[in-house]
Amino acid sequence: MAKSIQNKSTQKITLSQSRDIPFNKLVLSQANVRRIKAGVSIEELAEDIARRTLLQSLTVRPVLDDDGAETDTFEIPAGGRRYRALELLVKQKRLARTAPIPCVVRTEGLAEEDSLAENVQRAPLHPLDQFRAFQSLREKGRSEEEIAATFFVAVQVVKQRLKLAAVSLRLLDVYAEDGMTLDQLMAFTVNPNHERQEQVWEATQRSHNKEAYSIKRLLTEGAVRASDKRAQFAGIEAYESAGGVVMRDLFQQDDGGWLQDPVLLDRLVAERLDREAQTIRAEGWKWLEVATDFPYGHTYGLRHVTGEAVAMTDQEAASAEALRTEYERLEQDHADADELPDDVDRRLGEIETALAELDDRPVKYDPEEMARAGVFVSIDSSGSLRIERAYVRPDDEPAVAQSCSTHEEADSVAAGAETNDDIGTIDGGSVEPQDEPEQEDGIKPIPDRLMTELTAYRTLALRDALAQDPDVAHLSALHAFCLMLFYRYALESCVEVEVKSYVFGSQAPSLNDTATAKAVDERHRRWSEQLPREPGDLWNALMAFDADSRDALFAHCVAMSVNAVHEPWNRRPRALAHADRIADAIGLDVAAAGWSPTVENYFGRVTKARILLAVREAKGEQDAQHLDHLKKGEMAERAQELLQGSGWLPEPLRTPNRPFAPPSQADAADQSSTEPAGVESAGGGYEAAMGNPATSGENEPAAIKLRVIAAE
Repeated sequence: MAKSIQNKSTQKITLSQSRDIPFNKLVLSQANVRRIKAGVSIEELAEDIARRTLLQSLTVRPVLDDDGAETDTFEIPAGGRRYRALELLVKQKRLARTAPIPCVVRTEGLAEEDSLAENVQRAPLHPLDQFRAFQSLREKGRSEEEIAATFFVAVQVVKQRLKLAAVSLRLLDVYAEDGMTLDQLMAFTVNPNHERQEQVWEATQRSHNKEAYSIKRLLTEGAVRASDKRAQFAGIEAYESAGGVVMRDLFQQDDGGWLQDPVLLDRLVAERLDREAQTIRAEGWKWLEVATDFPYGHTYGLRHVTGEAVAMTDQEAASAEALRTEYERLEQDHADADELPDDVDRRLGEIETALAELDDRPVKYDPEEMARAGVFVSIDSSGSLRIERAYVRPDDEPAVAQSCSTHEEADSVAAGAETNDDIGTIDGGSVEPQDEPEQEDGIKPIPDRLMTELTAYRTLALRDALAQDPDVAHLSALHAFCLMLFYRYALESCVEVEVKSYVFGSQAPSLNDTATAKAVDERHRRWSEQLPREPGDLWNALMAFDADSRDALFAHCVAMSVNAVHEPWNRRPRALAHADRIADAIGLDVAAAGWSPTVENYFGRVTKARILLAVREAKGEQDAQHLDHLKKGEMAERAQELLQGSGWLPEPLRTPNRPFAPPSQADAADQSSTEPAGVESAGGGYEAAMGNPATSGENEPAAIKLRVIAAE
């Protein structure tokens, strides 16, 4: 036996014969084990053969006749896709039918063995080898577009592979030894700093959480998202032109990436705000306040000056009328058309834009008001310039002159000041009678004592009558509310009710940019524009409103006085309990109003126990247990992702009798199985990096390889 083994080991191997066979002498074999289409398409493979010729010979076997003799034809058990690609080139007349094709002729064994061995025993190319191969091509002068065209992949795929090859060599070695997953490697591409990449990898080894999203969070720590309003305002191009670096994630949606130099960004924002402020200051305002953001309610307590829109010139009015006429004509001419022609649709859009520009009239302010008013200049949530003009501070208000209509009234006031003891009270008090001084001939002002007696009686009568007329009582209260909310130092109401608009002190982040704040401010602005400029004209204006308008304005005024803010220094348990009753009565749903828990507004500011409680209530015990081992920062981020869109609210935001309804068990299971955004790759880990490459065989693991050399 030992001798037999020794003879076998020393026996020389004879390789199969290689020869060129005309294409028209080749036919496909039914012994090919590949049945499922995968990898590069026939068309792409044909183009690659046309560019580089055939890189791998076909494996063929002679076709035998009934007597077992070889014929002039050969069948192909391994190489069917290459044969079809060659066949396509022949049909396209790019290859002659008799062109010699390099083949390896096999006569021993089974044809199925040849096909299976060629597909199974080929070692797939390691992904890192492919990354570096693309990098080598790039270093030799090939552009990303040329590489993409050569290997039939998208340019984005080439950029992804080059980005992966640019990761720290130390980390690439870890990946080559299977010490790191592809998802983790993709996360490291966010930050190009090799030293920082290695620091984060070392920190990851000491952490329980090694997920890709956690790596990405550490790599972008301290950076500013490109979607941040400061970045949008300064402009990404301006930031990069000033030497700023933008970190990008080529494998997932990153909203434009992360700006790595916050100091540079803040400087660019400040410089642009200053330029804009100089232009606005030239308009003639007394003061300007400039900031990236102002707290919500910063204009409360300030009088807003209403300007007048500049009327159109005759030329502008004629232009607007001509545009409207053209718009109506085009609509009528195509009223029966299912779809507007492109030129007509484009023209209608141009007309709408031109009309909008004409209707957006500049506002003209009284120069005297401008001399005491100012402007707030900031950035809104979209990154656009926010200009809030014409606000007057209390200290800049003109002094209110106390004037009397006649000299006699002035004397009466002076006399009243000297005889102040004559004045009594209206409710529950009395006025002691005193002898009236003898009056000289002629009409004299009514003495103050008598005036007090008469007006006291009238006040009681007015109270009684007003109580029996709810409509006028409603109007009187509305009048008083409007005076206090929309005017400054207005003393035109005898109704002694008070409405205070709470000025928010400590407030949630970006409260000024929330949809709710914008809705409240917009509603207040619309009402302000509908009310007269002078408080003396307010009563008649309210009388002219219909009932629905007065009700809506009344509701707005009352709503502006609501204060349900918890303040440690101002304990008001009964008032806060009343806020619960109002919320219950109107069915308040803070989640539907746009609030959702984030790291900034909740999770990052409460204990781990409260974070787990929130996840347990919204998603169930199983998801809470998955987070239990995480550190506080990681737990907060994961909780934000899990509870997004769940409608969950912390206790202070909940409305009584409206308990949170957690999702069903089935829904919870579906949601809990979803990978976090930081882990989930665009199209799946390998496919995201490689552009959905094919495997080399049915039993081969899903490894990445160069698609152009995928075997049949």
